[in-house]
Amino acid sequence: MEAAIILVFVMGYLAITLEHSIKIDKLIPALVMMAICWALIALGIDAFPQWFDSGKHSLLEGFGDYSLEDKMHLMEETLLHHLGKTSEILVFLLGAMTIVEIIDYFDGFSTIKNFIKTKSKVKILWIFSILAFILSAIIDNLTATIVLISILQKIVKDRSVRIWYAGLIIIAANAGGAWSPIGDVTTTMLWIGKKVTTGHLIGYLFIPSLLCMAVPSAIASFLPAFKGELEVEEVIEKEKSRFSGTMLYLGLGAIIFVPIFKVITHLPPYVGMMLSLGVVAVFAEIYSSSKFSMTSVDAKESDAHAHHSPVHHSLSKIELPSILFFLGILMAVAALESLGILFGFAASLQDTMPMLGTELHHGGVSDLVVLLLGVGSAVIDNVPLVAASLGMFSEPIDNELWHFIAYSAGTGGSMLIIGSAAGVVAMGMEKIDFFWYLKKISWLALAGFLVGAAAFMVTRTLF
Repeated sequence: MEAAIILVFVMGYLAITLEHSIKIDKLIPALVMMAICWALIALGIDAFPQWFDSGKHSLLEGFGDYSLEDKMHLMEETLLHHLGKTSEILVFLLGAMTIVEIIDYFDGFSTIKNFIKTKSKVKILWIFSILAFILSAIIDNLTATIVLISILQKIVKDRSVRIWYAGLIIIAANAGGAWSPIGDVTTTMLWIGKKVTTGHLIGYLFIPSLLCMAVPSAIASFLPAFKGELEVEEVIEKEKSRFSGTMLYLGLGAIIFVPIFKVITHLPPYVGMMLSLGVVAVFAEIYSSSKFSMTSVDAKESDAHAHHSPVHHSLSKIELPSILFFLGILMAVAALESLGILFGFAASLQDTMPMLGTELHHGGVSDLVVLLLGVGSAVIDNVPLVAASLGMFSEPIDNELWHFIAYSAGTGGSMLIIGSAAGVVAMGMEKIDFFWYLKKISWLALAGFLVGAAAFMVTRTLF
């Protein structure tokens, strides 16, 4: 039965990886895979020799001697435990996505466009790279990429130039998301899973992530694509909300407040995110009800603003398919963890992987394993890779292993355009060719990844 569950997982995983080839949204195989894996566990529960206790992070002793009724009860409790942990992540993401959509409702991100005053290609490259690095740490790398490419489309006419900027934005956004607990889904998973804390995460990863962004941008500054000046397209903007700037800073401030709330109260992060969403929503409703708040040239658009709550409008625009995908993949990985499969795989991996003098400073896990995890995240979605690592390793909170995993999984995906959510969305927005990215951008991403990894190996000796 274990072999059947592993086969289902591998087939579902393959379908997720080949999403663009088979034309089936990745959320579908993720949900089907999750349901079938747990169904097989329920049907064969009496035949499994071991069970993994997620609370104690160890195999349960004497599981084979349990009665069928006790095994079924334990399975239900384990399923509920994993659903609770997964829901913490999903509710957190729902809150963050809604705040971002509320900011966009008031056209708050247009304020960022006012920062760009130059026509120099190199200066614009650095402006967008730094903005991507900072924004992704606050509003997550996926959203930062969408926002910055949308701005890029408004000011740069030539698509052949724009896709170069988009490639560097992907690298910078993924680097920025790695050092923040709210900057990348995988880092958020480690943070909510009590594997890393905010202070140590920033301490360990800020410099490596900064170098991961800066090195590719510095190299690109000398490439022919970034020589000279841009022909900047002058766009006549329609009138926008007079509260756009206020809502931008209020929304970003509310998201930044979440880690502070967690440190003060020790409550799960989703509680702070719901508080932040509530505060932002109050101001959104007040500003929206003001007859002077929205001034649109389009009368129909004005009517739409008048008759729809900004919160309801924002909730209707969040990426629900992404939420369902995370539910499916995290619960499917939980099935493998519950049977002790991931625990056994981690043990065998450590026995077979040569250390070569690269074992972690405070543990026995090889750096090569974590670096391969980063390279693997360029080919396979990094969410299940990190979810698997949570079940594979048992190191305590803030062990350097978890921080290295956060860095590798967060930044390694930049090496292929399909390796990260930021890359996939950029690919869709600018119709970037997979092989163009592989030829022009991948080597820059690899250079940044390796320099950042080397910097991490130096930084960890300080902790």
